[in-house]
Amino acid sequence: MRHIFTPFLFLLCAGTTFNAAAQQHERVSRFTLGGYGEAVMQRMFYSDNVARYTNPSAYKDKGHGRFDLPHVVIYTSYDFGRGWKVSTEIEFEHGGTGTTYEIENEETGEYETEVEKGGEVALEQFWIEKSWSESVNVRVGHVVVPVGLTNQYHMPTDFFTVTRPEEESAILPCTWHETGVSVHGRSGKWHYEAQFIAGLDAERFNNANWIQGGSTSPYEFSIATSYAGAFRVDYYPGPGARLALSGYHGNSAKNSLKPERYEKIQGAVTIGAFDVVYNRHHVLLRASALYGHLGDSHAISTVNKRLPSASPSPRTDVASDVVSGYVEAGYDLLSFVPRAYTGDKLYVYAHYGLYDSMFKVARGLTDKPWSQKRLFSVGANYFPLEGVVVKAEYATRRFRAPYNNEPTFSVGIAYSGIFKL
Repeated sequence: MRHIFTPFLFLLCAGTTFNAAAQQHERVSRFTLGGYGEAVMQRMFYSDNVARYTNPSAYKDKGHGRFDLPHVVIYTSYDFGRGWKVSTEIEFEHGGTGTTYEIENEETGEYETEVEKGGEVALEQFWIEKSWSESVNVRVGHVVVPVGLTNQYHMPTDFFTVTRPEEESAILPCTWHETGVSVHGRSGKWHYEAQFIAGLDAERFNNANWIQGGSTSPYEFSIATSYAGAFRVDYYPGPGARLALSGYHGNSAKNSLKPERYEKIQGAVTIGAFDVVYNRHHVLLRASALYGHLGDSHAISTVNKRLPSASPSPRTDVASDVVSGYVEAGYDLLSFVPRAYTGDKLYVYAHYGLYDSMFKVARGLTDKPWSQKRLFSVGANYFPLEGVVVKAEYATRRFRAPYNNEPTFSVGIAYSGIFKL
């Protein structure tokens, strides 16, 4: 009898094992892993001395070079089921950071902390999402603020230039991420997102980068005495085309450890941006335009310049208005010839843009002529397959006289991808 039941026992055990494996596969398949990364080499044919704008003639025809890992990001997501999902994204900027703790033998034997390398490690995203349908989703946590083209599409495969387009990344936080609540969804040709988030910190604003530093907290927490709202609406009129409008508004003056310094100051930041993408018939076109306004800029500048040297503030004047815009267009040359590898592309492109971090200043503040910059670049992007790109670019940053133009040659390799496990 034992021999008669042996095949049945084998089938039962095999079925149990198969079901357990299937359940395990179902659990694992809910986990998503992805990310992106960049490795860049640059040769700048200009001086990087901090005095090159105050004494341009003394720093003409001097150059320097860089190797860098601008961004390496690891993305994870887990689908709990029934519309619940959690996602995280950790970013290593410029290779991360490193310190050591050691005893200094050559002096008094005291313990010392040595900075081994510069860089930054940041939690760029952490949110829990509940989805009711494609058109209604709610995220709570640390989210990307989708203002402008670069913040919404910041992976290295989303732009032609070797580094992120300077026109937006120089004056806005990039990638801009804040803690708050986001509601988003898609219906037909429309996609929307609305956010309630922490406001910026006016203590971190400056003349060269406007509000860029305002989203980075030097403390163990982000001060949110004042709040802000952001939105983005994307419209897809046809294949390969997208139009978008985005904006931001929120007060910034009270988001300081000592808000009494900004008594009766609101520091309202208002930003409006429009961008467009066209990707069809082997042509890839991107364009963006942005305008920003800071209320109470004179009062904020006055307070910031009087802050003690121990403050994280740059302690400079801040503009009331900024402007930026760029357009880049590329054509896939491999569309003319038979392809050795299916799906590879070779875009040659041109890029033109401008931005002014002190487009308008309040009466009594000093404008900086070097803040107005125009950017030209030409280059190539080779995609041997989707998600991997090799880039080469010659770019120049142009100024009005007497400042020296700043040409750069850059090459880089990058990837981006989402992998369902």
